[in-house]
Amino acid sequence: MNLVTIAKIYETSVIDHTNPYTAIDWADTVDRQSEWFMSPKLISLYGTEYYANLSEIQQKELSFWEAINFFTLNIHGEKALIQGLAARLYQDHGIAEIGDIINKYIHIFLAEENQHMSYFGGFCNRYAKGPYPDKKIDFPVNEYAPGEDDFLFFAKVLIFEETVDVYNRIMATDMNLNPIARMINNIHHHEETRHLIFGRQVVETLFKQYSPAWSAETLAKIQKYITMYFSVTWAEYYNPDVYRDAGFDKPFEVRQAAYKNPINQKHRQEISSSCIRFFQNIGFLEKAPVL
Repeated sequence: MNLVTIAKIYETSVIDHTNPYTAIDWADTVDRQSEWFMSPKLISLYGTEYYANLSEIQQKELSFWEAINFFTLNIHGEKALIQGLAARLYQDHGIAEIGDIINKYIHIFLAEENQHMSYFGGFCNRYAKGPYPDKKIDFPVNEYAPGEDDFLFFAKVLIFEETVDVYNRIMATDMNLNPIARMINNIHHHEETRHLIFGRQVVETLFKQYSPAWSAETLAKIQKYITMYFSVTWAEYYNPDVYRDAGFDKPFEVRQAAYKNPINQKHRQEISSSCIRFFQNIGFLEKAPVL
């Protein structure tokens, strides 16, 4: 791990931070049918007949519920992230023992993620019925090889955050979006850039440190788990609750058709390509997961 790099992002974070109480100029209401809240090409039904058959007003309302789901995924993902990061502070093993700068940056990381949830939750509570329920299915591991628990945690965090950040980057510069939605994406991307640098450093360090002692069976098990996690992460982007709120009569049929659509399969593969290449480049994955 390059501790100089970690020190730099820590120092930058201390200077360059956002006040969550003043950063967003919250409107009293938003018009779900006259504005875009998610870039059309990121909407889960984009490219399907379901989307093509909607009027522009209906497409914009769908984009609102898609934004609520996207912000929901961030809330639930960051709750789990905060819990896992806090548990790793000041340990006498794992990444905390690498150097005190790690503990310092984890404090920054935790503070920023807590602030991010206030943006996402603020939008969902003000303009919708609150966040959607957390539906992610976890796959518990009963026994861990040395280093496996930490590697799995940070690898999952990286997959979650890199996927989200691609969406953030696109929507942060989409001038057609509702300005509040655009601003939330912009703030999140700005600070997540540092988290991703940290995350890649940690994942690579843990893999190089512990994987030589893992058996072939253990490595194969971890590879299978992470491959499955890519798919589980993407499944949440196709939420039947979104389609129901947007007015579709058969939301589960819509979800199934959308997920299997070749355009969406290509979309998932492209969005995850950089993260997958990272896992391949460090020697963890041999083949790219089919998403």
